[in-house]
Amino acid sequence: MPPIQVLHGQPTPEELATVLAVVSARAAAAQAAAEAARRAATGPASPWNDHARRMTPTPHPGPTVWRTSGWAS
Repeated sequence: MPPIQVLHGQPTPEELATVLAVVSARAAAAQAAAEAARRAATGPASPWNDHARRMTPTPHPGPTVWRTSGWAS
């Protein structure tokens, strides 16, 4: 992060700490949003990591599997 300069006034140490906390939080949020956007754009690394793939259970073999395969999970 580049250095921050006070151009006008005499802020107290508490005011400077507050400003630095806000600026640091905004920078961290922007970095996290950029990382999330990058990950969302590339999709899952492999089908094994795709969580949506595991949401619907596969029907188990049996006499009624044809009937229950169309049921909503």
